[in-house]
Amino acid sequence: MLLPRVEGLYAITPDMADTAALVTLTQQGLAGGARLVQYRNKTANAALHLEQAQALINLCRKYNVPLIINDHLDLAAEIGAAGVHVGREDISVTVARRRLGPGKIIGVSCYNRLESAVEAERQGANYVAFGAFFVSATKPGAVTASIDLLPRAKQKLHVPVVAIGGITPHHAVGLIRQGADAIAVSNALFGAPGIQSAAENFFRLFKQTRHSIHHTYELSHDFT
Repeated sequence: MLLPRVEGLYAITPDMADTAALVTLTQQGLAGGARLVQYRNKTANAALHLEQAQALINLCRKYNVPLIINDHLDLAAEIGAAGVHVGREDISVTVARRRLGPGKIIGVSCYNRLESAVEAERQGANYVAFGAFFVSATKPGAVTASIDLLPRAKQKLHVPVVAIGGITPHHAVGLIRQGADAIAVSNALFGAPGIQSAAENFFRLFKQTRHSIHHTYELSHDFT
């Protein structure tokens, strides 16, 4: 089964109790060009998790965009989400794959540890995430990662690499140039005055930067 590509703007939802408001904000991000959505709510109870995840998967299906569930494997399985994202304290990739099957996306937070990413790929992860690259309003105490981790990861890994942590449009270009396939964003998207325009801005940055990289690559090979 061909899985959706992990690339571009990866929207991470904020903690919100108001499901209708969450759906409205997420829809604006999708309209602006978000290519993946991760439902992450660290304050909700089980009932609210289910309500919000179901509402978001209905929305994401309209846009043909994968919905990834943060941490909650049972919830991902219950609603038929596109996949799950796990961290250091969560279940292993092997367990997640056994439960969800081969047709689902499994992403893994690897923080600043390339060896963890190599192992996650070996176990069958579909993408790995590194960060925080910058100070994060969502996770202010997060482990920090150096930008030079990205090109080293691209040399070692075959799965997409996601950059996360305090990323603004100002930061995004450098991360994409260094090898990030996707940029995971929460506050810079959902905290923006205009969510759709913020998403459109990230979308343009990806398109322009990728075009520039491709053009530079072609020029370098013209002279070899």
